[in-house]
Amino acid sequence: MIQKQHPSQLEFIALMASLMSIVALAIDALLPALDLIGFEIGITNNANTQLLITMIFLGLGIGPLIFGPVSDSLGRKPIVFIGFFVFLIGSIICVNAHTLAVMIAGRILQGIGLSAPRTISIAMVRDLYRGDYMARIMSFITVVFLLVPIIAPAFGKFILDLYHWQAIFYVQLIFSILVGLWFWKRQPETLKEEYRTPLSFSLFTRGTSELLKYPRTLGFTLISGFITGSFLVYLSASQHIFEAQYGMKEEFPYIFAGLAISVGLATFMNGKLVVKLGMERLVSAALVAYFLCSAIYLVLFFGSPNPPISILLGFFALQFFAVGFLFGNLRALAMEPVGHIAGIAAAITGLISTLMAVPISTFIGRFVSGTRVYPLFVGFTLCSLFSILILLYLKRKQLSLYRLRFKR
Repeated sequence: MIQKQHPSQLEFIALMASLMSIVALAIDALLPALDLIGFEIGITNNANTQLLITMIFLGLGIGPLIFGPVSDSLGRKPIVFIGFFVFLIGSIICVNAHTLAVMIAGRILQGIGLSAPRTISIAMVRDLYRGDYMARIMSFITVVFLLVPIIAPAFGKFILDLYHWQAIFYVQLIFSILVGLWFWKRQPETLKEEYRTPLSFSLFTRGTSELLKYPRTLGFTLISGFITGSFLVYLSASQHIFEAQYGMKEEFPYIFAGLAISVGLATFMNGKLVVKLGMERLVSAALVAYFLCSAIYLVLFFGSPNPPISILLGFFALQFFAVGFLFGNLRALAMEPVGHIAGIAAAITGLISTLMAVPISTFIGRFVSGTRVYPLFVGFTLCSLFSILILLYLKRKQLSLYRLRFKR
């Protein structure tokens, strides 16, 4: 058998980012079409329209419970193709949906399918890299990945203007097929035979028991859940904020793209800084900045209507710049102690953060569906405050362990 040529590090980064970017395309390209889809499937409450975004995240949390353990046993590559097949079924359901319930079912199934390439890409990075270098690779992957959120809403609006909202789902399928072919041709298996675990029903329980031994993994997973939940509120409510509250329907895709650039810039800087400063130091600074920015907004605009759009965009840009230093580092910090069970660990940590994020975003989103963006910043503030408290607990616990070892 001819051995496949290993891709360069640059190609590996691009390929892993492409696997993850299908998720962004499935979410962000749909944003300009939310009102139209809601009208055609009979949604009367604007808050329910946000479910078309948040429910795909529920699938993204459920899927890894299956795909993570199986990938630890059978290898990474086959799982990606199974996920693409499930995504195909979910997309067909969405295209033919005529009610909110059917559309939600399709979106959850899409999320379950896309959780395979999303989870496996993280596990593949952990198979090949360690420590701050792993965070560096994850940062560069995230930078490439963020190119999709920058262009996806404008791309979705372009398709919507030419065709119908169903065409957005067809484009997603075409993109997934192209990425799948690239992955099949160029990416070798990363999980060596000697590191594979036998597939059994006890694999999940054993993996969970093993993961619970690592407080840092659990702590950084909880922080990831809070930050993802607060960011998901913005993601699901952004169309309502800019189109309904500010009347900027035509400008919305470009505003969304500009704010995504803020995240991308920070993520790129993180890739440069993380090896020098370390993941935990960057996470600490970013969490404090995330909290202070949102808290200042609450003080300045308490009891006031929405500020001018330029001021709001300035606060958003600062918030999301902080987010750019969080997503990749938090996942890397959570995965660092559990590389020996990377697949199941990625699944469990992903499930925990998702089961936190979806209820948080759904609850806060009900308040943002009104005429003020203020509740969104309340959510930012509370989620970042809880995250800082968890981080302080982890630092205190780690300091206690160092002192104990020193005494010995």
